[in-house]
Amino acid sequence: PPPTPPPPPKGKPTRRSEERLPTSEPLEVTVEDKNDTSVTITWRPPKNVPANSGLDGYTVEITKEGTDDWKAVNEDLTVSCRYVIKNQTTGDRLLIRVVAVNSGGRSAPATIADPILVKEVGARPKVRLPRFLRQRYVKKVGEKINIVIPYSGKPKPVVSWLKDGEPLDPKRANIRTSDTDSILFVRQAERADSGSYEMCVKVDDFEDKAAIIIQIIELPGPPASIKVADVWGFNVALEWTAPKDNGNTEITGYTVQKADKKTGDWFNILEHYTRLNATISDLIMGNTYTFRIFAENKCGLSEECARTKEEATIVKEVIDYKPTPFVERDFTEAPKFTTVLNDRSTTVGYSTKLLCSVRGSPKPKIMWMKNKMILNNMDNPKYRMISTGGICTLEIRKPGQYDGGEYVCRAENQLGKVDTGCKLEVKSK
Repeated sequence: PPPTPPPPPKGKPTRRSEERLPTSEPLEVTVEDKNDTSVTITWRPPKNVPANSGLDGYTVEITKEGTDDWKAVNEDLTVSCRYVIKNQTTGDRLLIRVVAVNSGGRSAPATIADPILVKEVGARPKVRLPRFLRQRYVKKVGEKINIVIPYSGKPKPVVSWLKDGEPLDPKRANIRTSDTDSILFVRQAERADSGSYEMCVKVDDFEDKAAIIIQIIELPGPPASIKVADVWGFNVALEWTAPKDNGNTEITGYTVQKADKKTGDWFNILEHYTRLNATISDLIMGNTYTFRIFAENKCGLSEECARTKEEATIVKEVIDYKPTPFVERDFTEAPKFTTVLNDRSTTVGYSTKLLCSVRGSPKPKIMWMKNKMILNNMDNPKYRMISTGGICTLEIRKPGQYDGGEYVCRAENQLGKVDTGCKLEVKSK
């Protein structure tokens, strides 16, 4: 086992006894309840309690207002943070304090600031805050503020108002208090009326408070700046910054507009847009555009806008088009019979026709021959020669026995000539 340390010298205090110190004072001493003969108080333990001396308990002391004769009301220390001071005289005003005690001695006293009147309270004060006031109360600049907050308490409570911890400015806000409610009234709200308002209802030493937050908003200012960041193809990239004045509420979006330099008419291209940059597409080639942007909050669009100083021109693309040279087709062709003559027979006195078809370019010249003799319909009315659309017809009117024989159709142009022939037999009746 380790050696036993030597005892401390006699007559000299130990280090442990030197470090025993009292605690800090108790915290938040308040009146919980009272009647005609007693007062109930509560408090919180001290913030600092030395580890070696701890906390033995509390002493509750009282004295009447105007005297300095403090007396303990509890013979033994109480370890509870709640104590009922009994057997008091109705109508007395008491000063009350609490002291924490340990082996290091007494702590500094924690005293209730105002004297406590020993008297029955009819009904504790209570503020009945409407549900819609439990969240942020928002109004626009110029609108009327009329807030009614009911309360209760007996006897009639004393009502007071604070704004951001300071008394209300009577030039800005009017307070109208009745037996059952208190009204905060502002004829025309301004942004300076925004803030945290507190209503306090007090009966003797008891009080109740309610806090409301009022926010007065208006239209925002325009975006602080805007510029054309880039132009390519049919697109323009825009960038802008948030407004310096947001109207005392958050910016909910932006409206972006464009105008063609030719017409000057403005058109919306983005609405309720939340970012601070955008790419505008599908612009028309050859046109020059200007852009402007409005900021938007709960009140609506800003009255003014931010407008681009520079213009964005969608440049026409120069296309070097080289068409394929036109080569005229050579449609010239030597004559060619597509339908040839066929041998035929007819009867004396019955007219007949010989048919064939030909093509060629330039248009071939047509010639008919009988037995190698050229026929001419001008000299002999018996024959009628027709050539239309490449169809060649030789009509023989009322042939006789001697009109039979070998017939030939010849087509000729600069590229050549071609013949087709047939035999015609004329039978007697």
